[in-house]
Amino acid sequence: MLFSDFLQKIAIAPSSWAGVAMITIIMLLIGLAAHRIGMTVLTRLARTRAIPSIMLRAIHSPTRYLLVLCALQMAWQEVPPKLSLIVWLRDMSGFALIGVLSWFGMRMVMAAGETITYLHPIDVSDNLNARRIHTQVRVLTRIVMAIVGLIGLSSILMLFPAVHRIGATLLASAGVVGLAAGIAARPVLGNLIAGLQIALTQPIRLDDVVIVAEEWGRIEEIHSSYVVVRLWDQRRLIVPLQWFIENPFQNWTRTNAQIIGSIFLWVDYRLPLEPLRDELVRLCNAAPEWDHRAQVLQVTDTSERAMQLRVLVSSANSALNWDLRCKIREGLIEFIQRHYPSYLPHMRIHTQEQGSAIGSPTC
Repeated sequence: MLFSDFLQKIAIAPSSWAGVAMITIIMLLIGLAAHRIGMTVLTRLARTRAIPSIMLRAIHSPTRYLLVLCALQMAWQEVPPKLSLIVWLRDMSGFALIGVLSWFGMRMVMAAGETITYLHPIDVSDNLNARRIHTQVRVLTRIVMAIVGLIGLSSILMLFPAVHRIGATLLASAGVVGLAAGIAARPVLGNLIAGLQIALTQPIRLDDVVIVAEEWGRIEEIHSSYVVVRLWDQRRLIVPLQWFIENPFQNWTRTNAQIIGSIFLWVDYRLPLEPLRDELVRLCNAAPEWDHRAQVLQVTDTSERAMQLRVLVSSANSALNWDLRCKIREGLIEFIQRHYPSYLPHMRIHTQEQGSAIGSPTC
């Protein structure tokens, strides 16, 4: 009523297309100006605040179209229905308004997820809790966004009378159609349920170190249907979400990132072990990758030619442990070569002529 009084005061008659065009232009400008002024004021108020800035960036584009469509709806509601095509314009703007509202809801969900992840950064030394939250947020926000989009699409379809008629016609065969749809959508539904399970139980989290299909890598992304594993050589392994629920895999950072690595050496039986243990202690103390939790040297296997030594060393994470194991392995081999070169593995050959054992290196 107030809007019609306003039109009468400015002498615009919405009963003709010329008047409708003028009203449309005026309301379009009003909507754009309201968006520009409102966003400018809110941006300045939130300039020094991170969380409001995240929300404003997320809703900047949807609110522009939302204000414009609301303004157009107000303008076109005053137009008499007898004017040709005005009903069609109202219906189209109603469909667009539902779509923009769905878009606005999805952006709000995304902004809420970004806010939570911003409050829990993972670029810290002890980021186990932060990675858990990031994993839950990413999976749940994608699921909620999909639900919001599905509700919006359903709302638009329900505005078409033909949809109801088609639904009534297919009601008799709904059982067969539902069964076929369920079979066809089984992988999608399985991955959706697997995503919920991973978000709640968290067998994997973002940045977890895992062994999948005998490949070492880190969880880089978790999507609604698959997981991206960044392998050690920068390849990407794409794994369906359901695979992590149905198959065993190794997670090296399930409770913490600390790890103990092993080094194996084959040496001659005559090699004294105490000097080698002393050298191991020296190498570990000189290595910044060692976290002082474990360092041990033991004989773990024997053969007819040599004995096997296993060295255990610990580090704060798997990347540091890999570098530490390489350093320790190289240092012990160099120590044996320098001080006990004859005690490296040898092949012993017994000759009948001399009746003595002759040693020849295997490599």
